[in-house]
Amino acid sequence: MEATVPNGRASAASPPKVLLLGKIELAHAAFEALTKSVTIVTPKSTNRDDFLAESRSGAFDGCKVAYRNFDSFSITGPFDATVLDALPNSLRFICHCGAGYDQIDVPACTERGIRVSNTPSAVDDATADTGIFLLLGALRNFNSCLFTLRRGEWRGSPPPELGHDPRGKILGFVGFGGIGQNMAAKARHFGLQIRYFKPNRLSVAEEERLGATYVDFDTLLAESDIISLNLRLNETTRHIISEAEFRKMKKGVVIINTARGAVIDEVALVNALDQGQVSSAGLDVYEDEPSVHPGLIKNDRCMLLPHMGTYTSETERKMEEWALDNVVKAVKSGVLRSIVPEQQNM
Repeated sequence: MEATVPNGRASAASPPKVLLLGKIELAHAAFEALTKSVTIVTPKSTNRDDFLAESRSGAFDGCKVAYRNFDSFSITGPFDATVLDALPNSLRFICHCGAGYDQIDVPACTERGIRVSNTPSAVDDATADTGIFLLLGALRNFNSCLFTLRRGEWRGSPPPELGHDPRGKILGFVGFGGIGQNMAAKARHFGLQIRYFKPNRLSVAEEERLGATYVDFDTLLAESDIISLNLRLNETTRHIISEAEFRKMKKGVVIINTARGAVIDEVALVNALDQGQVSSAGLDVYEDEPSVHPGLIKNDRCMLLPHMGTYTSETERKMEEWALDNVVKAVKSGVLRSIVPEQQNM
């Protein structure tokens, strides 16, 4: 479905140029509609060094908007100051297909007058469903038996430790945006008590609607039976859970992470699992993807997924359509449907 045209400088009558970084997998109709009003430019590069050289050669001159997805990282590497300096001065918008955008250096974009958009609520349902799956699997200690059964050992010998029912347990959210709130609504049906911590507390009406109680960070760590990480990754939140935080938690706590791997210090998590401070973990994200710490791999009390939180056809299509809608709005009116929070006042 990609439409590639010869690169070069556009004449005054030429349609706007959009740099396409990553394939459109599902939103074919929306992409086809876009190609009727813009010129799509696709890089020939397959790695960062070649991409930088191609960009500096003027191949992308005139591009006003860049559409990118998570997989385009393999071509560009981090969307940092080096990449931004190589791209043409005409670039004014980056439309990212995804809720998380830690691959993009937003301050560097802001400094250059480039606005960044993401697809925030498009991922809420699918990611929350993944969180619930990991929570139940880790809490009930299902993971070890998934392997013993396939080895023909039924539950194994000795069998795994007994798991725990969710009813009456305290589920604490670190970060409580759209995904966390969606997950909390689903978790309540399992009888879980909801606590949350975030820098900006919700209104009383919102807390009542969600059945959620605000607590400070240390209280959440100390009182929660299960802790779910649902916050953006930035320099403030990197390793927000590390050795000191694990020591504040209940012995036998369950950790769930569907946010970004680096919000947890993975080495500290492995140590906490080995020491029994953390009884089990349900993880969809890792600090150095696609590499996973061997201590997590070998621990059969860890429910591990290879970053599949949004991996459904419905959600992937929704994300692509949302990001393409951002492209359309940027080209036609110079605005975005969903600018990232750091640039709300830009």
